[in-house]
Amino acid sequence: MQILSWGSSYYLVAIIAQPIAKDTGWPLSSVVGGLSVGLITAGLISPKIGKMIDIHGPQRVSVLAAFLLAGGLIMLAVANTWVFYLASWAVLGLGMGAGLYDAAFAALGRIYGQDARSAITTVTLFGGFASTVCWPLTAFGTEHIGWRATCLVYAAAHLLLSLPASIFILPIIAAPAVAAQETAATAKPGNSSTLGARRNIPILIALVAYIVLSSIVASVVAVYLMTFMESDGIEMATAVSLGALVGPSQVGARLYEAVLGRRLDPKWTALTSAVLTLIGVALLTNHKLAAVAVIAYGAGNGLRSIVRGSLPLALFGSQGYATLMGRLALPSLLAQSIAPFLGALLLERAGVQVTATTLALLALVSVLALLPLFLASRAQKS
Repeated sequence: MQILSWGSSYYLVAIIAQPIAKDTGWPLSSVVGGLSVGLITAGLISPKIGKMIDIHGPQRVSVLAAFLLAGGLIMLAVANTWVFYLASWAVLGLGMGAGLYDAAFAALGRIYGQDARSAITTVTLFGGFASTVCWPLTAFGTEHIGWRATCLVYAAAHLLLSLPASIFILPIIAAPAVAAQETAATAKPGNSSTLGARRNIPILIALVAYIVLSSIVASVVAVYLMTFMESDGIEMATAVSLGALVGPSQVGARLYEAVLGRRLDPKWTALTSAVLTLIGVALLTNHKLAAVAVIAYGAGNGLRSIVRGSLPLALFGSQGYATLMGRLALPSLLAQSIAPFLGALLLERAGVQVTATTLALLALVSVLALLPLFLASRAQKS
């Protein structure tokens, strides 16, 4: 479900943007802007989605996500004006808010409680193949049946695959755990993620700072990775080959987390992710170390997806976790939606080197943002 959801929404525009621009005559920037509308919508709806998962469980939200993603794709397929095109991305954004990682992590926390970390790792491990699987499928469909028909095929897949899976699988998994969680909530009414977050405002601020800064860095690098590498004389074909290392590096890091890393405190996983990202971004414009840069960045970004779900769970507990995840998703998704635009402005006005240095500084601050979490743990032990 995660592979299909990511591939038919977040990763969709990378393949169909040029065909849409060619077919409609809309500027490419206006076409890509649809994804920003989707991400903003997803961010705005995420707090509500998290609360719905806490109150009603994950099944209803997953069913809703399937319908919204299918509906948005159908709208996208028939869009003949730019306003309607943006409206279709707004509907897709609602589906993204209900069906991508943040909602999935919230659902897993609702189902498995404090033991959700391994399930979160597994979901991100398979989710890491979304672009690997769906980019070729989208490209094949766009070439042979057109981008509109490809969107309709993805819509049908949500209705025929995601919807039945949501209806027939999630209730079987969720029902016992929900009952147990409600019992635990009755026994410990004050033990909730949202309450814990309110009582630890400095820790919450540090967590939000880390999530937002790392999201900004990841969004800009995802869009302009080739630009950074080509700026130091790397040829396009070589840059593409190096860029292809990101996916395997992400999956490799997640596999390590699944097998060995889960024994570590999530704070150390977060720190490892932040440091690897810093190393990768700092070396992006160095052609001699480009391979090291891409591998380090890919591994750090792969761990970042896991940390987004596991770190809040470890810090604040499982009760009310879905609601907290929804609230944390809001600043993260808003940052992701605006970061590529700001990156473009910085590239245009200050150049590649200044932009890369700025990203490295942001990555460094994200590392420093994690330090209060370690200091708080040390204070609690003493």
